[in-house]
Amino acid sequence: MTEWQLTKTFSSTSGDVRWDRLGNEAGRPPVVLLHGTPFSSYVWRAIARSLAREHQVFVWDMPGYGMSEKSADQDVSLSAQGRIFTELLRHWGLEEPLVVAHDFGGAVALRAHLLHGARYRALTLVDPVALAPWGSPFFRLVREHAEVFEQLPPPLHQALVREYVGSASGPGLHPAVLDRLVEPWLGDAGQAAFYRQIAQADQRYTDEVQDRYAEIGIPTLICWGQNDTWIPPERGRELAALIPDAHLEPIADAGHLVQEDAPAELTAVLISFLQRQY
Repeated sequence: MTEWQLTKTFSSTSGDVRWDRLGNEAGRPPVVLLHGTPFSSYVWRAIARSLAREHQVFVWDMPGYGMSEKSADQDVSLSAQGRIFTELLRHWGLEEPLVVAHDFGGAVALRAHLLHGARYRALTLVDPVALAPWGSPFFRLVREHAEVFEQLPPPLHQALVREYVGSASGPGLHPAVLDRLVEPWLGDAGQAAFYRQIAQADQRYTDEVQDRYAEIGIPTLICWGQNDTWIPPERGRELAALIPDAHLEPIADAGHLVQEDAPAELTAVLISFLQRQY
């Protein structure tokens, strides 16, 4: 399994953010990739390296996720993440990047754009958290009783997280990939962080922007794994109807974690869309 490391650090208002960039400045618009929950930039590794052949690609782990800081009383809500993403874009000096966002990252990108004035050349949303209601029965149960789940013995916690993360894939994850996705959530800090991010996942943060999707005036692509059991594919059609001129691209034989289930197909769709933006 090829290693994936983020070598740079940005001190945000919610703790240190680990990030990196791939490729070089070759005149083509830069691309920024946003991960979802409970994942990290690791899920973008193959696609980031492919896009880096033509673009400078920026990847980051949100506070509370992956290699970024995890600490008690940390604000890892969608509200905080949208603000931090806007801070990062300024730090990187990116005025109108091409933005590609998955799951929870979709809500982060939408909030940054609609509430904080972040400007994008184009936006791609991959199985995003964007429309109410959201959150599986398991997710809601954990959110309501996070303080109880946080006290699980480590072996039971690890088994729960492995089952939960694995269910995001349609065909199933390679064991080494599953290990890597679960690893940030283990140990005292990781276990606390896992339940912290669920406890702070509040639908009001998407309610605040859902009625404003008609204001999005940039080219928008929506990709959706057709075997997604976390967020039904029907939501993709609903979202595409709310964003002016949005194009919906179904990804066959892929679950919610499209980057792992169909990386070649998703990369091809992304490259085709991104090339039309310059």
